Formats: sequence, C-alpha cells, structure tokens
Amino acid sequence: MTATAVSTGHQSPWRDELRATLSLAWPLILTNLSMSLIGATDVVMVGWLGPTELAAASLGFNLCMTAAIFCMGLVTATAPMMASERGAKAHSVRDIRRTFRQGLWVAVAIMIPIWLILWQTEAILLTLGQQAELAVKAQSYVRAYMWSILPFLWLIIARNFLSALEQPLWSLIIGILGVFANAAFNYVLIFGKLGVPALGIIGAGIGSILANVFMFLGMVAVITYHPKFRRYHLFGRWWRSDWPRFRALWKLGLPIAVTMGLEGGVFGVAVMLMGLIDTASVAAHAIALQVASVTFMVPMGLAQAATVRVGIGYGRRDLALIRRAGWTSFVMGTGFMAAMAMLIWLSPELLITLFIDRDAAINAEVVQLAISFLAIAALFQIVDGAQVVGAGMLRGLHDTTVPMLFAAFGYWVVGIGVGAWLAFYQGWNGVGIWVGLATGLGIVAVLMLVRWSMRARLGLLPLEA
Repeated sequence: MTATAVSTGHQSPWRDELRATLSLAWPLILTNLSMSLIGATDVVMVGWLGPTELAAASLGFNLCMTAAIFCMGLVTATAPMMASERGAKAHSVRDIRRTFRQGLWVAVAIMIPIWLILWQTEAILLTLGQQAELAVKAQSYVRAYMWSILPFLWLIIARNFLSALEQPLWSLIIGILGVFANAAFNYVLIFGKLGVPALGIIGAGIGSILANVFMFLGMVAVITYHPKFRRYHLFGRWWRSDWPRFRALWKLGLPIAVTMGLEGGVFGVAVMLMGLIDTASVAAHAIALQVASVTFMVPMGLAQAATVRVGIGYGRRDLALIRRAGWTSFVMGTGFMAAMAMLIWLSPELLITLFIDRDAAINAEVVQLAISFLAIAALFQIVDGAQVVGAGMLRGLHDTTVPMLFAAFGYWVVGIGVGAWLAFYQGWNGVGIWVGLATGLGIVAVLMLVRWSMRARLGLLPLEA
C-alpha cells in the first residue's frame, strides 16, 4: 500500500464524520432559525396594534419564554438518551419508544406547576414593578399563550427522536410550514379576518397555540405513517407508566434545564443592568444581542448534532467515534463563529443599519454604543460558540450535572459579577457589562473543553466494546 493510500485511509473516518455531522446539523440549524422567525413574526404583528400592546405582549412573552426554556432543557434529555440507545442497538425500538413516551409524561408533569405560576402573571409583573395597565394586558395574553408551551415541548421531543435517527429534514419542513401557519393564524385572530372577531393580543396567544398544535400534529403524521418511523409505534399506549425511565429523564434533564435557565436568565439580568445606565444603552444592547442571537443558531445546531453523534458513539462504546464526533462539531462551531467575529469586527456599521438609521441625529449615541458593544461581541461570538458546542458534546456522554455548575459559576459569578463591577464601579457602563458576559462565557467554554479533554480520566467514557 502506498503512503498516499495509507494517509487517505487514516483521514477517511474524519471525512465521514464531517459529512455525517453536516448532514445532521444543517436541518437543525435552519429549524432553529425558523423557530426564531416565528417569534419575530409575533413581535411584528403585535407591534401593528400599538406600543402599549407590544410592550404588554413582550413582558408576557418573556415571562413565558423563561419558563419554556427551563422546560425545554428538561425534555432535551430525550436526545442523548435516544441517541445512545440507538448506538447500543442499531435497530432498537423498545428503549427508544420508552424514552419518547416518558418524555411526553415529563412535559405534562412540569407544565402543571408552570401553568399555575403563569396564571398569576399580573401579580408577578406588579411585584417586579411593572405598570398596572401593562400587567393586566400581559396577563390576558399569557393566559392564552401559556397553553401553547405543552405542544411546543412535545414538538421538541419529536424533533429529538428524528435527530437521534439522523433524519432531521422533516423537522425543517414542518418548521417552515409552521412559520406560515403562525403568520396566518395570527393575522386572522389578531386583526379579525375571515369572519373571526378581532382578538388583539389574546389572538396572538391563541395563534401560538394553533401553530404549535399544527406543527406537533404534522410530526405525529410523519412519525406514524412514514415507513422509516412507523415501526416504532411511538404513540401506542403512550399513557402507560414507566417510572424507571421517567426518573432517569428527570435525573439527566433537570441539570440541563437549570443550565439553560441560568443562561437565559443572565441575559435578562444584563438588560435590567443596562436599564440602570440609560435608554441608549438598552437600545444598543438590544441591537448587539440580536446580531449575536442570529449567529448563535449555527453553533446551537452543531451542539444538537454533537449530542446525537457523541451519544451514538457512547451507546456503541466506540471511543474513537466519540472523539471524532466531539471534535468535529467543536471545530466547525468555533470556526464558524470566528468567521462571524471577523465580519462583526470589520463591518459593525453595516449590521447596525439593519436595525436603525445610523445617519439620524437622534440615533447618534445608540450607534456609537452599539459599535463599541459589537467590538466585544466579536470576541463573545467565539467563546459563546465554544461553550454551547462543548455542552452538547458532554450531554452526549450523559454528563450534565457538572456542566450545570460550570454555567452557574461562569454566567452568574463571573459574568454578572465582573460585568456589574466594571459597569458601576469602574465606570465602563454598558461596555463593562458586555466584557463581563464575554468573560463569563469564556470561563464556561474553557471549563467545558477541559472536562471534555479529561473525559477518560474523569470516568465519563463507557468501557470500550
């Protein structure tokens, strides 16, 4: 055998892993973007009602999303469990079905207390110092919208099933259909079309229920009738209890839920800290964060792919596959974010003009602040991508508790602590908050990467088959 042939043979597994990861990740990335587009559509349509309705719906929506992110983290545990079950037995049906069904149970169990809490939205917002008029309107919106969270969680579980089988394209198709369905439902219900009375922001909440039910039923149809999926009989006798699997999902999923809640919460606190500085800082922060949120969808999709690919290797007890799957997603995620960092660094004004008129005198202060925030956001991009993919890699190894502690320390002790110190004690203002966020994410990224690198010494790997 020639040296070239040997070299090609050694590289082939990595090329195969690159193809497998790309094939799995790109529909997940576009599905994540479609979910973001649904949220953006809601904001635009409610905004047509007026600033009061938009402010009230935004308050209610943020409260609901805080709860939904926590719940989404809990059911995310179905992804590594189903992936490792498939890895352990390529034609596994029973174990995957058990995890899927108990995922539905977990979603119902967590939503009961969440609904009870969200029902008291007006009291919660008044306690947080919000205006009485906004609190009343927000409560009417939330009491409609909150019922959409359960079908959304069931949709996530169905997406995880398709991802574990490395068939995510259907998730993308249904997500795209969901964007159009959500826009249609909202238009009819908010503004009173086709003979339906105009329901205002309550209509937006009902529209979200119908859109999520529509997407979940689409998933049910695909899973039930598609030849590749129907043999799993996922919905047959789904009401039967399976307490060992139910407890296993809580054990693995609760740390993920706390981690995602901590990450979402830290950005909410950052907004409040900006509000203590001035209005221009809040506006500039919103622009910089929106830019970062869009690019974040790519490493988030790669993190989801890493969880599945590493999980399959974990189930097979294939240490080489685990190593290739993890590092492939990590390099792709950080490489993409490095490219985005360069774009942000070189063209901040171009990105800002997507949101406001940079030539208007009234926006001058916001533009200058946004430019300074985006300079830090360029570095923020790389470490944010590294930490989210790192977390996805470790989830594939069913390692969630210690990463939760990393998140608590990095996001809240370092991120908020350093940010508040720089902003209010060192006079850095909004720049200090962004430096704190970037520092916290950097700490989490390093800790995740070190733990991944030490996975064998820490006993995180299965015994080799």
